[in-house]
Amino acid sequence: MASEPAIAADVAPAERLRDPALLIVDMQNDFVRPGAPLEVPDAIATIAPIRRLLDAFRARRRPVVFTRFLAREEPDLLWLWSPQCRPDTKCCWKDHRRAYGDTRDLLGCADVIDELAPESDEIIIDKYGYGAFHGTDLDSRLRALGVGSLLVTGTVTQICVEETAREAFHHGYRTTMVSDAVSSFAPDLHDAALTNFGMKFGWVADTETVLSWL
Repeated sequence: MASEPAIAADVAPAERLRDPALLIVDMQNDFVRPGAPLEVPDAIATIAPIRRLLDAFRARRRPVVFTRFLAREEPDLLWLWSPQCRPDTKCCWKDHRRAYGDTRDLLGCADVIDELAPESDEIIIDKYGYGAFHGTDLDSRLRALGVGSLLVTGTVTQICVEETAREAFHHGYRTTMVSDAVSSFAPDLHDAALTNFGMKFGWVADTETVLSWL
């Protein structure tokens, strides 16, 4: 019987992505579209790599999970750090619609961007906090599908992406953050989050590399 790898670097790529699911974190209009209340300008550049991964997972009939950050419509702790979620702006309110700098149409502010629109059979996890496992049924739904590992993409790297990826580690999923498919408004915090995650929680690799692992 083959022995278990001694360190993370020794885990074979095929084992890093054993029974994988793709997790797309918070790629929503109120974060990605130009002029959005909590716009992450670098998120636009991640659409293409996320789309490549999305196409690859769909072609292989592997699970795809989208998360949506929702703001509560009554005061809560999060409002202190994201005042854009208050009633005067309604950032990420579930049923609120607004126009953005690249469209004349009113779009659902909490909706996943059209460029990455979920298909009817793909999972959407709504969350009222940063981590996608906290207070949701994400873990049970992944286990029901036989998922053993996660590729994590989306925005914001050091907030919802990192929180979700760390939670995945604690739930026992082999987890890889895709470096060119996550984005932040703060380059230094983006780099620090990737470095720290790769030290103690999982792997970090770019899109081309993880596609080769598949």
